[in-house]
Amino acid sequence: MSDLRLRELSRWSLPLLGSRGIHPASDFLLTPASDDASFRRYFRSPGEPAYIFVDAPAALEDSRPFVRVAGLLGDAGLNVPRVLASDLDAGFMMQTDLGTTSYFHVLGGDETEVARLYAAALDALITMQMIPAGGKGVDAAASLADYDEDLLNTEMALFTEWFLERELGLAGYDAGMLQEVFSMLAENALAQPQVFVHRDYHCRNLMATPDAPPGILDFQDAVIGPVTYDLVSLLKDCYHRFPRPWVETRVASFHGRLQASGRVTGVDDRGFLKWFDLMGAQRHLKCAGIFSRLNRRDGKPGYLGDIPLVIDYLLETGRSYPCLAEFTRWLERDICPRLADRRFKRP
Repeated sequence: MSDLRLRELSRWSLPLLGSRGIHPASDFLLTPASDDASFRRYFRSPGEPAYIFVDAPAALEDSRPFVRVAGLLGDAGLNVPRVLASDLDAGFMMQTDLGTTSYFHVLGGDETEVARLYAAALDALITMQMIPAGGKGVDAAASLADYDEDLLNTEMALFTEWFLERELGLAGYDAGMLQEVFSMLAENALAQPQVFVHRDYHCRNLMATPDAPPGILDFQDAVIGPVTYDLVSLLKDCYHRFPRPWVETRVASFHGRLQASGRVTGVDDRGFLKWFDLMGAQRHLKCAGIFSRLNRRDGKPGYLGDIPLVIDYLLETGRSYPCLAEFTRWLERDICPRLADRRFKRP
């Protein structure tokens, strides 16, 4: 079935490429461009310039949110793929190509370049959070879902169902204690100013560019939600850990910019950092569940190796805030020893 979809997408691409002066053989196949933690697949065309072709089966992935949010971000002046052609019933799209170098690929390299890229990502985040609810004369963003209590709790429930029960096979955990933690973390999120939230603003979804804002990918699940959410995704990345002092410096700077613009008031740096850290706990609970679901349901075990980092983030936060003391002791006693299993090791 996958090969059939690729052949169909490749045939669909032929006249589109031909109209742009690119004429591959009639039996050519597009080249895989990247992996994705969903049912979407991305392929790159031959020739110059290259284009990205997306296979997103309509029965599994609704591409309309991608098109809508791409318009919002593009109208704001952000660097996102432009949809050049689409057949949403078939689940096919043709997009501009933002290149092959993600932030993930430059981490661990030149520190000056990393600092430049992350300054650009924070600038782009400020711009993103300024997108008005109505977009550019169209009430497009108003149709984005609210990151409400139900959604926050649904996400955290992935931790219990997919990580604890299905991945670890754990049945005897304290569900009451966990629900108290979930409620506290949801309350923290809802207490924050609510803004445009990308929802997966991390190193694998940001493309490095030499002289332009970062290329932003994978934004179709955008919502209206907590002001610290995307900041957590960027600075407490599930795929790369930055030193805590580096993180705190950038959190304080970002808070200062929000205060100067009047978009965040009434909270000092310490309070904003607590918002940030507890928001991170909500996200990392969700991510442990998602990574486990990718393994158990979707046959993608590669993400299991990222679970120890998200548990480390939970431990770091829990040791910093007394409200999470019981939860942290439980993680240390019942969860951490199980992570010694080799399936949780990165290749």
